[in-house]
Amino acid sequence: MGATNTANFSKKQNDIAAIMKALAHPARVAIIEYLLRIDTCICGDIVNVLPLAQPTVSQHLKELKNAGLIKGTIEGNAICYCINEKVFVKMQQFFETISHQINQKYNHCC
Repeated sequence: MGATNTANFSKKQNDIAAIMKALAHPARVAIIEYLLRIDTCICGDIVNVLPLAQPTVSQHLKELKNAGLIKGTIEGNAICYCINEKVFVKMQQFFETISHQINQKYNHCC
């Protein structure tokens, strides 16, 4: 979506779209699942568990971080990553709203 098109939508809609776009790759979903299992890690840890090269993992981490889904802190010469809970709460609220509306309004088949 071009920059001019995003201006026609609310901040919330743009934020949710950015989150969804960042999650729209199986490697990024695998990274999120890994971080949820171990709580925090260094990029090299992720490279050891995914069938991807280090530069590819770094690019996926960058996309997740740009969307706010993960946080990274520098520890020595490594970056330690963890889940950004606030963004996942925002996404959870979005899906809960949809689920609630479906249950209230759309209990029938078209």
